[in-house]
Amino acid sequence: MMARRVLLVGATGTFGSRLAALLAKHAEVELILAARGTGALEALRASLVGNGARARILVRSFDRLRPPDLSELSPWLVVDAAGPFQGSDYRLAQAAVRHGAHYVDLADARDFVAGFPDALDESARQAGVLAVTAASSTPALSQAALDHLVEGWRAIDEIVVAISPGARAPRGLSVIEAILSYVGQPVRAFRNGTWQIVRGWSGQRMLYMPGLGWRWGSICETPDLDLLARRFPVRSTALFMAGLELPVMHHGLTLLSLPVHWGIIRSLRSLARPIRTMADALAAFGSDRGGMIVEAIGRDKQDRPIRARWALAAEANSGPNTPAAPAAALIRALLEGREMTRGATACVGLLDQRDILRELAHLPISTRVDDGLPQSNILFERLLGNRWATLPACIKTVHGGEHQTLSGRAVARSGKNVVAKALRWLQGLPRTGPHDVEVMLNQDNDGEKWVRRFGNSSFSSRLCDAGPLGLFEERFGPLRFKFDLQPTPNGISWEFCGWSFGGLALPSRLAPRIRAGAEDTNGFYRFRVVVSHRLTGLLFAYRGTLIDRPHFQAPPA
Repeated sequence: MMARRVLLVGATGTFGSRLAALLAKHAEVELILAARGTGALEALRASLVGNGARARILVRSFDRLRPPDLSELSPWLVVDAAGPFQGSDYRLAQAAVRHGAHYVDLADARDFVAGFPDALDESARQAGVLAVTAASSTPALSQAALDHLVEGWRAIDEIVVAISPGARAPRGLSVIEAILSYVGQPVRAFRNGTWQIVRGWSGQRMLYMPGLGWRWGSICETPDLDLLARRFPVRSTALFMAGLELPVMHHGLTLLSLPVHWGIIRSLRSLARPIRTMADALAAFGSDRGGMIVEAIGRDKQDRPIRARWALAAEANSGPNTPAAPAAALIRALLEGREMTRGATACVGLLDQRDILRELAHLPISTRVDDGLPQSNILFERLLGNRWATLPACIKTVHGGEHQTLSGRAVARSGKNVVAKALRWLQGLPRTGPHDVEVMLNQDNDGEKWVRRFGNSSFSSRLCDAGPLGLFEERFGPLRFKFDLQPTPNGISWEFCGWSFGGLALPSRLAPRIRAGAEDTNGFYRFRVVVSHRLTGLLFAYRGTLIDRPHFQAPPA
């Protein structure tokens, strides 16, 4: 088979180098690494070869703003991963199409993507090639995930897509320039059923991102703002948001947006280098974990109100591979003859999310899907949605919304430190040893109230919906602990994700470590709780089984 020559422009950039590594796996590819400087290209080539590249790899000096005659290189496909695309034209894409080559880019500029089909569709069809823009995290992966998430729904009320990189993630200058190009500028967004003009990097909200925790998000200017409202029948709101892991950086950028909004300065793009320097200096205070979420609210195929979320979490600085994955998946489809579309289009509706995630399978990147039924009278069904039906019978019996009293046996352990002793006295926690257990469970639309008796000790708490999909709070007076409820093969787990006192969020670095859950053991409800702290060790723990069948009772007067 004749080698397919792929010209990768911007190969040494943050995303281009990741895409080069993905394309280098194809033995049928002759990969030309292209950028302005050959020194970095040679280093990249050596790295790819050293890591077992199957493709033949060449290097070529190349300026995307002044593309040479492509007949000399004779590419089968041209990839533009250089950027920034804000304010850019289509000369490289047009040159590729004129030569009869397929074209793919990773554009994130809203105007560039919006004008791409009109500029190239007719010529691409005449040339018999496919020209695709925005083959990146947004809109390619975000909308591929959304296609699965809302499949069969009768109505969609709201969509929110959000991305948050880790503070230690590599930051290319072109990426920072792209962000700064819209900060403080007027941005057209679909909110509350109408198109509105908002300030770029406004609308701050806290987002829960599974695997990452809580991150700030702000409205961004991206192609998804147009494409979400165009491809999906959204009745109320369709937003794209991005966030910086460190609050000081995120809110600092919000403050910098104000002089642009007030017309004092024209743009923040000139601050790209000093902002990158500041981000590098503060990176040690953040993590190497980034990710994205796609959330939707609407009505499912049974016409029930539903909330759903797809989430991706990337560990160990693997996040920058994600924007390269859609382009790699599309090129794979072209190489294998599975993609026969011709013409020019944004990268939406072309790829299944499974094809994109296949390109990331070798990396520490995970995804998950959650849904909830917000109008259910049962707290855990509200949180788990359709997954509630898959839980073991004993779990559903205990948490099924009835008022009941259960009994059984348990073993408790209490820490020997001062904090553990104080907690046992304040909360009425049991002493170390075996105990007879009685649990009185009162449930209503607001949640569950648990009164636990371990021998002569008694303590109580209340479980309530915490707002974000899948999260609930356990309340001990003014002290509240947030948990992400997740099904397990035999039951449920409570994944600790935050705490507060009197409504004031407390630092996660000072939080206790909590492991809790319940499972079906031979048809009985087995529970476990372990609470410790990195400074003190064990605070308290208990585990046991409710061995009596539930005795249902009327709620107390």
